[in-house]
Amino acid sequence: MFEYEKNNKIKWQSRVVLFFGLSIASIITLLMVIFSAYFFVEPSLPNAERIREIPLETPLRIYSRDGRLIDEVGVRKRINISYEDMPQHLINAFVAAEDQRFFDHSGIDYRGILRAAFRMISTGRISGGGSTLTQQLAREYFLNRKVMFTRKVLEVFLAYKIEQEFTKKEIMTFYANKVYFGQRAYGVAAAAQVFFGKNIQDISLSEAATLAGVLPAPSNYNPVRNSTLARIRRGYVLNRMYDLNFIDEESYKASKDSPLISKLHGTSNELSAPYVAEMVRIEMINKYGGNVTREGFKVFTTIDSDIQRDSNYGLQKGLLEYTQRHGYRGPIGKIENSVNNLQQLSLTDLLLEMERYPNPNVLEVAVVTKLNPDNSANIILRSGEQSSLLWNTIRWAKPYIDGQNTGPNPKTIEDVLTTGDVIYIMPITIGGYALAQLPIAQGAVVSIDPFDGAITSLSGGFDYSLNKFNHVTQGSRQPGSAFKPFIYSAALEQGNTAATIILDAPVVLPSSELEKNWRPSNYTGRFYGEQRLREALVRSLNLASVRLLLDNTGITNAINHIQPFGFKKDSLPLNGGLALGAGSATPLDMAQAYAVFANGGYIVKPHIIDHIRTIDDEVIYRNDAPVVCRKCELTPDHKKILESEMDKNSFIQDSDEKMYISLSKMSEVAETYQPDANQAPELFQDIKLAKRIISEQNAFLMRDIMRDVIRRGTGVRAWRVLGRERNLSGKTGTTNDRRDTWFAGFSGNISAVVWVGNDDNKPLGSGEQGSRTALPIWIEAVRNAWNGTSDYQLPMPKGMISVSISRITGCPADASTDIKDIIFEIFREDHLPTCEDREELRDIFSTKISH
Repeated sequence: MFEYEKNNKIKWQSRVVLFFGLSIASIITLLMVIFSAYFFVEPSLPNAERIREIPLETPLRIYSRDGRLIDEVGVRKRINISYEDMPQHLINAFVAAEDQRFFDHSGIDYRGILRAAFRMISTGRISGGGSTLTQQLAREYFLNRKVMFTRKVLEVFLAYKIEQEFTKKEIMTFYANKVYFGQRAYGVAAAAQVFFGKNIQDISLSEAATLAGVLPAPSNYNPVRNSTLARIRRGYVLNRMYDLNFIDEESYKASKDSPLISKLHGTSNELSAPYVAEMVRIEMINKYGGNVTREGFKVFTTIDSDIQRDSNYGLQKGLLEYTQRHGYRGPIGKIENSVNNLQQLSLTDLLLEMERYPNPNVLEVAVVTKLNPDNSANIILRSGEQSSLLWNTIRWAKPYIDGQNTGPNPKTIEDVLTTGDVIYIMPITIGGYALAQLPIAQGAVVSIDPFDGAITSLSGGFDYSLNKFNHVTQGSRQPGSAFKPFIYSAALEQGNTAATIILDAPVVLPSSELEKNWRPSNYTGRFYGEQRLREALVRSLNLASVRLLLDNTGITNAINHIQPFGFKKDSLPLNGGLALGAGSATPLDMAQAYAVFANGGYIVKPHIIDHIRTIDDEVIYRNDAPVVCRKCELTPDHKKILESEMDKNSFIQDSDEKMYISLSKMSEVAETYQPDANQAPELFQDIKLAKRIISEQNAFLMRDIMRDVIRRGTGVRAWRVLGRERNLSGKTGTTNDRRDTWFAGFSGNISAVVWVGNDDNKPLGSGEQGSRTALPIWIEAVRNAWNGTSDYQLPMPKGMISVSISRITGCPADASTDIKDIIFEIFREDHLPTCEDREELRDIFSTKISH
């Protein structure tokens, strides 16, 4: 019996020795085969140097003209960094988690390969693991993730080649920029932004360990998707770092015990302009195709970051003030049986309840938890912050009844809020929060440089996340009285003057559309009799404007004059409603058209892209839209030609000694020099000049008349707030039933337009008009447009003269004119008033009224 057991033991031991001997021999043979195979297949392997050449899929990045990031557009989020950008504890975390001998091996971890080989022999299955960082890099760039023996072999070969070509720092940088972390974040810098909202240089040890722990299974281990597993993986990485002496015990314990706080963060944008970003995305796809969002293009727009911020703020502030004027519509939600529920719900459950409600950029969701005897209310914000609302931030909330009416002023907190109300609040400048609500109305702000058409700001609505319709470019609405200046410009072109007398009296015209007579009226409901053309526009008199169109100008003449401003012909009605802005236009159309008055009579082309760069910073596109001469700068060669032309024509006496000279300097010397593109075209070989569409005299008169709108008309608030030294001109607009309100204004530096209205075209409500709804937004939007500089002001053109006239008759003043009625008016020298036909005109007007 004993002998039998002894023989069995010897046989068992022999089998074990044989098994391990064969295993070792197999592994040695396998390694010999692998190394032999390497020298055989090495010539056919991909060139490791291609890692530098293979472009990483990088999103389209959009910037303001001063380099502020507006947005990243693309499926993959990636921010490329250098080795020096990575904190040392992040590098250590990668090494500890993925490849502890990274800085010692030659790309192949032989111990890891032996472990994998033993697992393959013992289980009969090929498993993952055993890959160095360099092998992972080879797989990411050249292979796939499918676990196959041949892929593993190629992975080893490629890793060896990579190690021969690159330094360890380069390999670590390639790896950190390439690997996937989940949530569309490719590369560690993008992951730091997505998970923690931080730049890579600012992440903590705990966050670095979390990121390194994600890599084996990004979809399962990322902290946003599964914080529990992410915390376990973080602990593993920290433990490995401690074992490898990368961190001390105090740092290990502090990081391991720290809370793991992570949520999805958007792109770290430096400037909010989402409507601009979408416009650029569409234009780029149209220009370069659908792959443009993954090839790393950098688009520098014409947006001025200061004016854009002011436009955003002005629009949001104006719409919030508008909605407060029309009463409180109540909470956006309710936690039922609120008192009991609020006591029973945990803070986490309460925050989850609030997640169901949209969170606009400027407003925050909160729950009312308690009403206090002092008429204040305790609240909890969706962020978990606890705060309160004081009575003076709530007392505005009269009950909303309809667009025209509100209920009485609230007397106590119970008149407005109840416990459990889910509400919107907004931060206030003095600290704390105020009760708020989403505006029903929408709005738009756009500004352009009147001399080259560059769009300097564009806010297409209250909040892009809630309404992606771009009201600047897509919202075609009736411009109302903001359209009148184009009618008056057409009248001047027909020989009328700023002193031409127009009769403001009832007009009755047949209307086939309404099947009854059309009877326009003034905003006040009154009639003002004889009015000088300047006064009729300053006071925005509807009846005088209709008569000016029908009796003085003519619809055909007006259409022919107005269409070159950029308006579509089919948007201009062929009837008296044209004078009152009954056509349609977008805010961008209006900004382009008003720029004609601002720049002296030229039509410019609005554009949003200044230039485009590739991922390697090569400029592949630069805007070449036509410009007005103030923006034309000449090279030294052009300067010599120009000086020669000046000498021949005695145009200018002194030359500018600067290397680059601006034609605006010439304008100041020559008074009215505004060259058309066909004037000396050899001077402007690289510059497209804008086309003149109205005379500089017409543009000057319109600027001067609309300056009076600012100084003593419906736009006077702008003059008072922005400063009386500003050369501001503009016009308000309000359509029938207050469905649309506008303000369009300009100086030598900017042409800006604001529109406010409802998407369903319902009236805005009692008391709303351009000067109340749109003008305050415009003031905020352009407040810093000059950046401390003075306005550029075009000089008075040649052929203009100031004449003393009677403010009553518009006729030249003489000895019989009462001194208190004498004013000065500007005329073209070929259009001086004579008043010889004044009685005849009065007879014509009287005849038309009687009929």
